[in-house]
Amino acid sequence: MSSQALRVGMLGGTFDPIHHGHLRSALEAREALGLDRLHMIPAPKPPLRGEPQVSAEQRLTLLTLGIGETPGLYADDRELRRDGPSYSIDTLIELRKEYGPQARLVMIIGFDAFLRLAQWHQAQALFDHAHLAVMARPGYAAPWPEELTELVGAREVEGADSLMQRPSGGVMMLTLPSQMAISATYIRKRLGEGKSTRYLLPEAVEEAIGKNGFYRHFSSHDE
Repeated sequence: MSSQALRVGMLGGTFDPIHHGHLRSALEAREALGLDRLHMIPAPKPPLRGEPQVSAEQRLTLLTLGIGETPGLYADDRELRRDGPSYSIDTLIELRKEYGPQARLVMIIGFDAFLRLAQWHQAQALFDHAHLAVMARPGYAAPWPEELTELVGAREVEGADSLMQRPSGGVMMLTLPSQMAISATYIRKRLGEGKSTRYLLPEAVEEAIGKNGFYRHFSSHDE
């Protein structure tokens, strides 16, 4: 059954703005996990910063432009349409309802986010609906907090084939080949200073940012 079941991924982020690092990671994660489709889902409001200069809808537009015609990647606006707080568990429940009980559903997150997983809303319930694939970050490693070790338990598996034996419930460490260390903060800073972002962003995204005057001002609060 596992060879026929649809493989679906969820990759959330602020994408502020979407850049080649995000897109290359999405593409390589899709390949590594053998996903039929990967939903890239902008978060309504960037965490730990003040009000963004660029609206969620504008970030979604840039994401759509960045993805372009790339097979298997989809810009998904569901969290922007949701009232109240937007939790990953709610998104996974929606995707599970859409794709059915046998689909292999994988939430892809970065290692830094993974370290805080035990503090997430209904963290234990995430595994009822999806697997977790954790992307390594270039030059970044840290010991797992005790509560994270307890949460993960014996869920960790080696390799996508093992992960995809079941619809949900596993954890897999994912080391991507490119590991492009591009920072959205760095891009916003360069844009705010009127400096070139060529080769950091897809051309269509760079053009739209310039045309609409996005990210013209940068402050330390944007960090």
